[in-house]
Amino acid sequence: MKRLPPYVFAVVNELKMEARRRGEDIIDLGMGNPDLPTPPHVVEKLVEAARKGTNHRYSASKGITRLRHAICAWYERRYGVTLDPDTEAVATIGAKEGLSHLVLATISPGDVVLVPSPTYPIHPYSVVIAGGDLRSVPLLPGRDFFEDLLTAFRQTWPQPKMLIISFPQNPTGMVVDMEFMQKIVDFCRKHEIWIIHDFAYADLTFDDYVAPSILQVPGAKDIAVELFSMSKSYSMAGWRLGYCVGNPELINALTRIKSYLDYGVFQPIQIAGIIALNEDQACVKEIVDVYKARRDTLVNGLNRVGWDVESPKGTMFLWAKIPERWAHLGSVEFAKLLINEAKVAVSPGLGFGEYGDEYVRFALVENEQRINQAIRGLRRFFQNGD
Repeated sequence: MKRLPPYVFAVVNELKMEARRRGEDIIDLGMGNPDLPTPPHVVEKLVEAARKGTNHRYSASKGITRLRHAICAWYERRYGVTLDPDTEAVATIGAKEGLSHLVLATISPGDVVLVPSPTYPIHPYSVVIAGGDLRSVPLLPGRDFFEDLLTAFRQTWPQPKMLIISFPQNPTGMVVDMEFMQKIVDFCRKHEIWIIHDFAYADLTFDDYVAPSILQVPGAKDIAVELFSMSKSYSMAGWRLGYCVGNPELINALTRIKSYLDYGVFQPIQIAGIIALNEDQACVKEIVDVYKARRDTLVNGLNRVGWDVESPKGTMFLWAKIPERWAHLGSVEFAKLLINEAKVAVSPGLGFGEYGDEYVRFALVENEQRINQAIRGLRRFFQNGD
């Protein structure tokens, strides 16, 4: 517990709640909590399955057989990747649970794990919880991440055991191509380094960009697994359903530790997950289109008021460098200032790692009308703020 720092986001969240208790209208673009409802046909299947008493018993921690078959069929259709539902797929209680328990099952004290910074907090802190030795690799504009990865590898002893990555990346929105994935796989195969790829934002891509699966790289299954979440693509965030696929040895490790820790996701949720994966995917496009419209509204609005930002090709976030006028404050104090003066809540970049303190993250979790309201508050702040 002593190695886990205070949760940076809690400071800003408490300030936001205090303002709301005073009756102030704070537009919350902080936590990446999807606000769109789950597609109706998925909800209806949940309700139908929940009415059956046989589904109320303990389920299978690795996921029911039909769900694992649906997962593998989805990968075959989507990426041309063939997976064995018995040895290369396991259902998880969301990607976060699967990733953290996989690290716990495979990393021992003293094992070195390479993790980008900034990144989603569970990526580095799963290593901390497992007692591993964390090594951060800068993921910054104008720098070559792969070159920084090579530098970290050369400067690390003992040799790293694992690399945790995620593209499209939260919080930066960085995207990569198949050539990048090929280089990562070749490097890690050569040096016998496990790869965990968090693919939570596989579908949340824009402007004709298609995110590659790491498992599309020949030989990737020798050293890699990929985690997918139903939270974003199907707006099933609170349902807590995801899965991990790929290398049989890592899948076996996750399956074994989960068999001791849980009885699996509530079975009607798994059944609804089968419907989400197997049936018409038009609902995914509809969800992505909403996020794209919000992205465009936010990016255009920020640029209009003088906050220069680039339009991300992936995720449900915008990673914005703090304007030079307030850069000296750092991300936590700047985020506090935005709540007090602009009535807008954002996530401080420091919460995503030491290389994130010059940034804040906007989440696209409010409708366009509210985003425009946030832009008006930011315009007033830019005109009057000190």
